[in-house]
Amino acid sequence: MRDEDHDALFAFQRDPAAVRMAAFTHRDPDDRAAFEEHQHRVRTAAGIRHRAIERDGVLVGTVAAFTMEGEREVTYWVDPARWGEGIATEALRLLLLEEPERPIHGRVAVHNTGSRRVLERCGFVVVGQDRGFAAGLGADTDELVLRLG
Repeated sequence: MRDEDHDALFAFQRDPAAVRMAAFTHRDPDDRAAFEEHQHRVRTAAGIRHRAIERDGVLVGTVAAFTMEGEREVTYWVDPARWGEGIATEALRLLLLEEPERPIHGRVAVHNTGSRRVLERCGFVVVGQDRGFAAGLGADTDELVLRLG
């Protein structure tokens, strides 16, 4: 990730349809200061593997691995205009080649079937379900927990 990528990434993460689909997002997707603070943290913190996703030299998303509550997890975000092109699957496969730790987890809102398919195409299997407050929906929402390895 580069500083000059932030404008595009901020726009992707503010898209109302994407926020609803992801569900478990930042409290206020329009808060640029919080976005910049988060980007600084994920780009400088030890143990976070954060990558830009480019197609034809253009930023189209991000993919990352990080540790939360003692478990390694993955996350990704792709420009909603590019959904359905296999970008997230390809980016996650590449990240997993760099990421040695297993098991590794992914979480997805139950209604986000596209993101679930990305994880499953990369070998993740559903191992549980959770429920929590999803800021992107403003309500408690069910979430699937998937694991690889």
